[in-house]
Amino acid sequence: MDISSHRASNGKIEIHYLISNGQDTSVPLLICPGLSETAEEYVELMTYLSPRKCVVLSFRGRGQSDTPENGYDLQHHVSDIAAVVGDAQLNRFHLYGIFRGVAYALGYMEKHSSGVMSVILQEYPAEHRAMPEGWAKDYINRYQVQFSRQRHIRPEAVRGIERESTQLRLSKGINKKLLVLRGKLEDSLLSDEDCRRYERLCTEASFALFEHSGHDLRHMEKELLYRTIGDFIL
Repeated sequence: MDISSHRASNGKIEIHYLISNGQDTSVPLLICPGLSETAEEYVELMTYLSPRKCVVLSFRGRGQSDTPENGYDLQHHVSDIAAVVGDAQLNRFHLYGIFRGVAYALGYMEKHSSGVMSVILQEYPAEHRAMPEGWAKDYINRYQVQFSRQRHIRPEAVRGIERESTQLRLSKGINKKLLVLRGKLEDSLLSDEDCRRYERLCTEASFALFEHSGHDLRHMEKELLYRTIGDFIL
């Protein structure tokens, strides 16, 4: 499998993304990573789904993408997705949002749903969360530094997310086939009410429960996660 690296122009900044150039004619999968994740962290999933074409981006301030001084609210991240969709010439695709990438994926759906064939949302409710004062400092010190993830998301981006993010309840109906991935352990970010809300937003919602995982499905039940995604987008 060949994976190539690209950069999409989004105004004055460039968004880095990867494409697995398989020969499969199936509908591609577009992956929207979580808060501090980069495109490179999803190469293994792209390999698993080969020969299906997959595209994964690093949002602004993450990985090899540019880090602007400002522009870290929902609409800015949605514009990153739109830039990659245009640059990669994705006319039809499945959309997969992980953690905070769920909010970005749903924000994209509110404006650009026509090319999306189905939606996978992992471990996050249908909302875009504002971050409280002091969150950035705590996140940098307790997570970035402790786990050596400064190159995954830069401190400027963390501070921008705290400074600019607005609290939004994403309430537009999802008129696509939807799969919600949920861990069953205590640290899951999805409540029963969050799942009932997804059922209200989408008449074609289904749920995959991971009995031995909380928030982090990929590290706890990776094989089951990959198989569940592959089966859904057949």
